[in-house]
Amino acid sequence: MSDGFDQLWADLEPLGRNRTTGGYRRFSWGEADADVRAWFVAAATARGLTVETDRNGNLWAWWGEPGPDAVVTGSHLDSVPDGGAFDGPLGVVSALAAVDELKRRGVRPSRPLAVTVFVEEEGARFGVPCLGTRLLTGAITPERALGLTDADGVTWERAMEQAGHDPGRIGADPDLLGRVGVFIELHVEQGTALIHTDAAVGVASSVWPHGRWRMDFAGQGDHAGTTRLADRKDPMLPFAETVLAARAAAEAHDAVATIGKVHVAPNGTNAIPSRVRTWLDARAPDEATLHAVVGHVDAAARRAANEHNVFHARFEESYTPVVDFDPTLRDHIAAVVGGDGTPAPVLPTGAGHDAGVLAASVPTVMLFVRNPSGISHAPQEFARPEDCHQGVVALADVLADLLGDA
Repeated sequence: MSDGFDQLWADLEPLGRNRTTGGYRRFSWGEADADVRAWFVAAATARGLTVETDRNGNLWAWWGEPGPDAVVTGSHLDSVPDGGAFDGPLGVVSALAAVDELKRRGVRPSRPLAVTVFVEEEGARFGVPCLGTRLLTGAITPERALGLTDADGVTWERAMEQAGHDPGRIGADPDLLGRVGVFIELHVEQGTALIHTDAAVGVASSVWPHGRWRMDFAGQGDHAGTTRLADRKDPMLPFAETVLAARAAAEAHDAVATIGKVHVAPNGTNAIPSRVRTWLDARAPDEATLHAVVGHVDAAARRAANEHNVFHARFEESYTPVVDFDPTLRDHIAAVVGGDGTPAPVLPTGAGHDAGVLAASVPTVMLFVRNPSGISHAPQEFARPEDCHQGVVALADVLADLLGDA
């Protein structure tokens, strides 16, 4: 089992990695994305799986004939800018390695089984996370998705077409979704809960509600040396106050809020900016708290914009309500993973996942593999090989149980 995982990991690891930063830049429909998709097709085909691409660009590798009541597992291969190696790919590699393990055990599935790769999970290029599953489930309209643009103004429609797919077919796919009887996503833990236990693998209880809000500040571009302070309409000032307000709101509400992306125009050293565009990422244990955080940040931004004679607007780009995974399925899977009469640890997560989107449509469960650093979305993201191997065994145990072949 470990040899299969290790070889898969070694083949995938170099693809899309930046030699300078050590992080990954696997953005949807780009060159690195094409490389990792080709890797998946080759790896799945080598295992006798039949690979299909759905109307939204998601990949499905079927063991046997596609059919109803399927057991489906997988994750994503795209990354945030300079992201880590494990977020997403660990779930895909583990799923393929779990197929190897099931075959080693002599399992012949009595239900269809598929391994999936969902597109644009991170939203790093086009701004909306979990876009592949949002399209699949109808959580976003085709019209909105087609018009999404990247930093260079390239639309999802154009990028998808350039990658060789038909953007005219995107949208909800109830027939395909109806084949899924249960979905299991294995993921590296993006936190430190498991390092305080003796367990290498845990089970998700819920996903915090979270969203992304774009904020625009428009002022007057001018000369940095000749424009009096009293005459300026500098959008950088309300932006700066908004960053501080986000931190204060998160601390006051026991939540998290981050401003990690900003575009400044004209972005000159000796020029007062004319426009600042930024994004707020906010997450909280419950929806009321999340709305309170966002409301606090928005109010602070408006006050600061008025004070500095700057126009301000806010747009909600994505929102995911709280997801509570089915408790009966969750507890059953925790018992399967624990294996010795002691259930695996059950823990919530503040990170968004395709499993969270799918949970509104199909029974869904998540497994987490221990991350000794707790760091994620950065090159230092890590999981020990021995923990990854335990994750494959746990996933294979879960798949065998759900397939009725335990």
